[in-house]
Amino acid sequence: MSALPEVEDVVVETKKTYCRFCHNYCAMEVDIVDGKPIAVRGDVSDPVYGGYTCIKGRQLVDVYDHESRITTPMKKLPDGSWQEISMQQALDEIAPRVRRSIDEFGPRSIATYCGTYAFQESAALSVSRAFHVGIGSDSYYTSVTIDQPGKAISMARHGMWSGGGHSFVGADVAIIVGNNTLISQFAPYGGIPPFSPTKSMNEGIKSGLKMIVIDPRRTEVARKAHIHLQVRPAEDPTLLSGMIRVILEEELYDKDFVNQYVDGLDELKASVADYTPDYVANRAGVPADLMIEAARTFANGKRGVASGGTGPNMSPHGNLTEHLMHVLNALCARFNKEGDKVPNPGVLSPVGNRKAQVTAPWKSYGEGFPQSRINGLTQIFGEMPTAVLNDEILEPGEGQVKVLFNVGGNPMVAWPDQHKTKRSMEALDLLVCIDVKMSATAKLADYILPGKMCLERDDVPVLADTWYNVPYSHYAEAIVEPNGDLTEEWEFYWEIANRIGSPIKLTGGELPMDEKPSKFDVLELITAGTKIPLSEIREKDGGHIFDELEFVVEAGDSDAKLQLTPAGIAEEIVEIRSEDLTETGRPAKDGDYTHLLISRRLKHVYNSSGQQYDAIKKKGTTNPAYMNPEDLAELGINSGDLVHITGPGGSVVGVTQATDDIGRGVCSMTHAWGDLPSNDGNVREIGTSTNRLMTNHIDYDPISGMPRQSSIPVTIRAVVE
Repeated sequence: MSALPEVEDVVVETKKTYCRFCHNYCAMEVDIVDGKPIAVRGDVSDPVYGGYTCIKGRQLVDVYDHESRITTPMKKLPDGSWQEISMQQALDEIAPRVRRSIDEFGPRSIATYCGTYAFQESAALSVSRAFHVGIGSDSYYTSVTIDQPGKAISMARHGMWSGGGHSFVGADVAIIVGNNTLISQFAPYGGIPPFSPTKSMNEGIKSGLKMIVIDPRRTEVARKAHIHLQVRPAEDPTLLSGMIRVILEEELYDKDFVNQYVDGLDELKASVADYTPDYVANRAGVPADLMIEAARTFANGKRGVASGGTGPNMSPHGNLTEHLMHVLNALCARFNKEGDKVPNPGVLSPVGNRKAQVTAPWKSYGEGFPQSRINGLTQIFGEMPTAVLNDEILEPGEGQVKVLFNVGGNPMVAWPDQHKTKRSMEALDLLVCIDVKMSATAKLADYILPGKMCLERDDVPVLADTWYNVPYSHYAEAIVEPNGDLTEEWEFYWEIANRIGSPIKLTGGELPMDEKPSKFDVLELITAGTKIPLSEIREKDGGHIFDELEFVVEAGDSDAKLQLTPAGIAEEIVEIRSEDLTETGRPAKDGDYTHLLISRRLKHVYNSSGQQYDAIKKKGTTNPAYMNPEDLAELGINSGDLVHITGPGGSVVGVTQATDDIGRGVCSMTHAWGDLPSNDGNVREIGTSTNRLMTNHIDYDPISGMPRQSSIPVTIRAVVE
């Protein structure tokens, strides 16, 4: 919380809002003087958050007027210098270049990349996607396909239970795979609720909850686990297959549910048959008896699901890892049954009943979907694969991307293969960045358009709507004056569409082009048909639980079944089992590399955002290379020394930090730090970009195209300073 200024006769207004520094959307109160924020704090009256905030959100006053903030549009001149221009001039110059590119190269030459912050502006995704539909361009990309694509892919292949899954609240057991919610403040539904996660976790444990944590690190969550399976990096599928084998062999699964609602049991049994406890122990590095105990504990529980975080998706076989979690939930029937109350049917979700039946699997990629020109990939759940966008820019020919709108992202430190990404940014005819600071990517832009920060705009938590354990929502209105000549992400697309004569059609209808709509009008069209009208949500003062949304699971009338072994799954399980291993149980394909580098989160930053603020800098100015003390000693390296970290795609320099929360042969670093390669010498001040360690043509996923971005094989040696 910031201190109030000592000024006489100051009129202080206090308004409710929610933070959008990250996806957790903590409810807050903001003190305002003359249209500017002077202090922020958690809203203790909020029925979900109860005053909870984190260090990032508590910087919103600094965020508003920090010296690093860009508040005026900037245009790059031929000599590389920057010129401040008005927003209208920028839009007037950008639109004709977009029109020319469409006319000369076709609609697909226009691409959008929606990064982390596009997800926090509640109209950005819907409007940007609709803009692409309007111009006829399939070149629509987001961070999902280089982050957690396995979640959407596995759900589509497996099918869904219409009645919804069990909540963490009231669960007696939970499997948590690579999800450290106390730091990341993220969990899929069924995981630790991130809206004051320590409180939620401790209350669950006090009520008898047994957490089974699968993670190469002894994370903050793992330290509270009933069982911590400290698996070797990249061996989540091995361990989960072994646990499934135990449940099947000992017949601990729900036979009635499986017989009625599940297909593929025999094929699943055959595919995991060779994942014996001894094999799993040798390969995954987990004691056999502990793995068996974990499988029995989960199967014998009555309520609670298996869920996972980002790290397992970024590791090899991430789609399979997510699928095997679905398999565990299906075998143990961890779903709301007929007559059960649905804890949160979704305030902003479409009106519809919940039934005790399966929503059949659906096709979300492959034949019949728009084709990428790279690696035989296709569109996935309506998005093109971001992992090869740099190639789509560099590869000549029909469909080549010429114009990129970078919305709330930082590709230079987020996309795989940093050197190729830099070449691609420089090869574009036009790069427009909507950003609030001079990021590594913004430095390469032709135009930087400053975006509005969260206190300066209306929003509603569309992204998190179904993550809550209760039917909660919160309409946040703009409560401070915009600090500059700014745009919202949706406004940019409306302005360009208006200038080039292209429609933007949303769920509830088409955006008017004769007069600019308000943000509320846009959000009403996006949320048309929801259970609670947006106008009613806006009327509430702060966050609100809509108790009137009482949904009970009705009787089912469909004969669709959940698929345990859809095409390719059994083959992938068998393929992993057939890999050659070294004497220590590691896959021989990883070669002579000395360590596996895994991803992690730092609570004080959000991907590449936050490092510029003073209070956050005090928590650290680099992304340390965390290593086991015995590994450091063997290499003759002290904690704090610089090291060369070399992977299949390249090399970076990191700052070591000793930790006993990982085993030997493991290095752990946070992604999305650093800057352009030319600024490598400042690693202690800005960190380093781990995306340089892999290329997008080595060991990539055949569906999403995502290469290994965690569990990366690396060699580490000291830097001689």
